Order: sequence, then C-alpha cells, then structure tokens
Amino acid sequence: MKLTPEQIERLYLFTRQHYVEWYDLQSELVDHMANAIEAQWQEHPKLSFEEALQKEFKKFGVFGFMDVVEKRQSALNKKYNGIIWKHFKAFFTIPKIIFTATLVAVTFALLNVTLYKSEVVLGAFGIIILSFYGAIIYFTNKNKKPNSATHKKWLLKEIILGRSSICGLIYLPIHIILRSDKLMEHALGVFGISFLLVSMLLIEYIMVIEIPKKAEAYLHETYPEYALENAN
Repeated sequence: MKLTPEQIERLYLFTRQHYVEWYDLQSELVDHMANAIEAQWQEHPKLSFEEALQKEFKKFGVFGFMDVVEKRQSALNKKYNGIIWKHFKAFFTIPKIIFTATLVAVTFALLNVTLYKSEVVLGAFGIIILSFYGAIIYFTNKNKKPNSATHKKWLLKEIILGRSSICGLIYLPIHIILRSDKLMEHALGVFGISFLLVSMLLIEYIMVIEIPKKAEAYLHETYPEYALENAN
C-alpha cells in the first residue's frame, strides 16, 4: 500500500507544524516517514495513516525533529565553510598575492602620511561597512525572488545570506584595537593594522560579494529539486 498525494502533503504539513521550516529538510523527513509508514503497513495493513505517523514520529524522541535539524545545519555549515575556503584559496595565485601585498603597502603608506590615523581608519571602515551592507541588501533581495513564487525556504540559502548579514561584525576587533593610540604611533603597529584591514576586506568580499553572487549555482548543485522548482 502506497501513500496518496494527500497523505504526502499531510506529512509536509506535519513537519511544518513541528518547526521544520526549510523545504529541503521537510523533503528528507517526508521521504523517510513515507517509507517508514509504508513499511508499517506491510506488517499491519489495518493501521490508519495517522496512527502510523504518530508511531513513527515517536521514534525521533522527546525533541522530535530537532536533532535532525541540528545535524543538517551542522553539515551545511561545514559545506559553507568549505565554499569559503575554496574562494579564499583562489587568492593564493601569484597575481592576486601581488595585488594583496600592494594593497597592504599602499594602505600602510597612506596611514603613515596622515596625522589622524585612527580617525581616518575609522572613517574608512564606516564607508566600507555601508557599501558592504548595500551589497548584502542587493543579493538578499535577488536571492529571495524564487521564494516569492514557491514560498519555500532552503537552509543553505539562509546560511549563505545569514552569514553575509553578520559579516560586518568582524570589524569590531579593529574598533577595539584602534582605541590604543600607542599602537598607531609605531610603524609595526600601523603595518599590522594595514595587514589586518586588507585581510578582513578579503574575507568580507568573499562572504558578502563572491558567494552570494554564486548562491544560485551552489543551491542547484546541492539541491537537484531546487533547479527543477526554479525552471518552472
């Protein structure tokens, strides 16, 4: 005995009622529970659908689907970190290494000729943060468009956009460091700030520009059904 389309839809509703809001996780759980319910019917044909569903749900324990969600989040976070590392390694080519070193040297030279190092750097941070958040808004709106048609959420997409939205927080250590006037009085301290600033710019560029720009490609690669959904 097989589940009807109405019963499959009931399983999707059941996952949403138990706080699984992402379609990719819902699909995994629905597939698992559908197979389990059909297996139960092989042994107990008279068991009702709702009885079989509740019996299967009890196997997930006291916390329900929470453990499944956490494991999936952990797996996709590892995948996302791998994507960041792949983009970061792309900068370890001779032309980009030269460009990065030049950028550090130029930043160091500019800071050395100003009398208001801390103020200049903090002002530059403000401009950079505003521009990055402008990019975040742009890519967030762009990547939300498919959802407006299907009303489905995808966990990897939320990880990509969520990480981008908090990326500006990595500037907080710089703000703290710059409170030390003595640090900015020495050439080594100014060089360290220059290197740290460029490194953070590189990380933010990857997280806020590069990866969100390619979010659709990563989603198609991770979820074959995502490509089908957005092709219709």
